[in-house]
Amino acid sequence: MPSFRSSPPPQPDGVRDYRLLLERWLKVCGVEESLALGIYGEAGGYPLAVVETTLPDPAKPAFYFSAGIHGDEPAPVEALIRWAEQNQGCLAAWNLTIFPCLNPWGLERNIRFDAEGRDLNRCYNSIKVPQIAAQVAVMKGRRFDVAASLHEDYDARGFYLYEIAGRHSSWGAAVRQRLSRLMKPDDRKSIDGHRANSGTIRRRIHPRIMPGHPEAFLLHFRHASRTLTFETPSELALGDRVRVQSAFLEIIPKFLKSKGGKRTKTR
Repeated sequence: MPSFRSSPPPQPDGVRDYRLLLERWLKVCGVEESLALGIYGEAGGYPLAVVETTLPDPAKPAFYFSAGIHGDEPAPVEALIRWAEQNQGCLAAWNLTIFPCLNPWGLERNIRFDAEGRDLNRCYNSIKVPQIAAQVAVMKGRRFDVAASLHEDYDARGFYLYEIAGRHSSWGAAVRQRLSRLMKPDDRKSIDGHRANSGTIRRRIHPRIMPGHPEAFLLHFRHASRTLTFETPSELALGDRVRVQSAFLEIIPKFLKSKGGKRTKTR
């Protein structure tokens, strides 16, 4: 792990400029009266933002989306805002909780970790990390039909999907079929030590499975009927990665409706 005693300078560009990212989200919220951008905390000198439905309707599907917990994974951050921009006028159809970038310090420096050298995606069973505690407080009492975390993987050979869905039917094959026209699925038989089937990893988890919990574990244990972690290969062209990540977001509401997804109470 690198030393963080002297912080490297930020190097924002078109997809790493956090201020520009928040401006884009504010514009979306300006068009979508059902949404508001709020600040729930601070980390590394950056405000932490959440975009959420102001008046949730229990009759509507509830979705959780997040990106940017690893600062060296910019495509999901860009894909999430592009998805919102391209769906302006439709976002009121859902109850949304969106964390546009969970690690802005790392994003602007192209570093996986936060300003303290932590992998935030191994801190979700600890209340000692202030920004995680603040995020957990925002989510308290909320339930989601689907929770999706967007990531990238240096070793990936194509897109792949971690799926935690309990007894619900798998979406893996349908996701693969829908997205394979844009990018091939990862063909490895084992990914991160887990058995994979044509780019799908379906897991059963329990609280003691690993010492540091990723975001997906918290979502599964407390908040979501179906938890998805979507990964694209960070070595491919940025535009291709963004396109596939955005397409993945597009199909989630459609899948919930068509695949018999279980509805849950929102808050």
